[in-house]
Amino acid sequence: MPAMSSSVGSGAAGAAIFADSDSRKYRYYEPRGRAATHYEDVTVDVQPDPERYLIQNWIISFANGKGAYIKDNTAAKSSNWHAFRAPDQEWERTHYQRQSKIETMVQSVISNGRKYGAAKAFDKAWLKILQTHLGAWKHAEFGLGTSLMQAQRYGYTQMINNATLTNSSYKLRLAQDITLYLAEIGMDIAGWDDTLGKTAWLEDGVWQGTREAVETIMGTTDYLEQYFAINIVFEPLVGELFRSGFLMQAGAANSDFMTPAVISAAEADYERNLANTIDLMYLLAHDEQHGAHNVALFKSWIARHRALADKAAQNLQPIWSMPHSKPVSFEDMRAVSHERFNKILGELGI
Repeated sequence: MPAMSSSVGSGAAGAAIFADSDSRKYRYYEPRGRAATHYEDVTVDVQPDPERYLIQNWIISFANGKGAYIKDNTAAKSSNWHAFRAPDQEWERTHYQRQSKIETMVQSVISNGRKYGAAKAFDKAWLKILQTHLGAWKHAEFGLGTSLMQAQRYGYTQMINNATLTNSSYKLRLAQDITLYLAEIGMDIAGWDDTLGKTAWLEDGVWQGTREAVETIMGTTDYLEQYFAINIVFEPLVGELFRSGFLMQAGAANSDFMTPAVISAAEADYERNLANTIDLMYLLAHDEQHGAHNVALFKSWIARHRALADKAAQNLQPIWSMPHSKPVSFEDMRAVSHERFNKILGELGI
């Protein structure tokens, strides 16, 4: 992207020379494609940068003398942080629209299912699984969403922060969807216990590996490590394994069409989040100046978080044996998750 003219010595209007400064388009950035998109118009350079247009340096600085955003918030390096564009091109309006459509679908599934007493037909063992283990999983989603909410504050550009924040929003929405779903079907089931999920998350050995992996991500201070660990490592090895490899596979076999429908939106969310993450990490891994440094850094993140994700996944194995109807095996789904993980690393070129 063309830098601001080095000859500028004033912050006066019209002093800077940038893309289209000599035209009537008033576009001050270089679009990724042949033409600027609406997403780029409302996202690029919304977050200021003294290296581009803030001639007078940061307007606001913290007590330590550092500006509002600093590159040291991550160990990753880039020769141009502003090059990233999220493939899903999601910004505020489109994000709210998509979330609204998902919520309408989820509520329709729940209300129609309850109307015809669908939950009463669920297999009895499956009902206990939903209370305990789907109830525990919502805490994992909430933890990851909270981690991303914290991470988005530190991204150096608005494009990175937008992608991270929409990712957080999807996670928090799913945690809320699961909570409301379990509460609503619980009203139709005698003896339903909403506390089993929280108890399992805090005490059941099946979930302590997942809890350790999530809390490690939450405690990480590097915002890009959090983003990387969630979408490149945890999601394919644990998230998809449990959601797609268990809930969506075993639901119908145990007379439950509602749970797979509620969970399905999360898998579409992840595809978007993964595409955004791969695009950003690929740029960093192939940066002409810092690529080697970033690849070594990513490998260290993989080593740390994969060990925890593998432990978490292995600890979840007993859940696959709990339903009366077992359409898939843990070993088969684990093999799928490993294949998925390796494919993701292949796309990154590391």
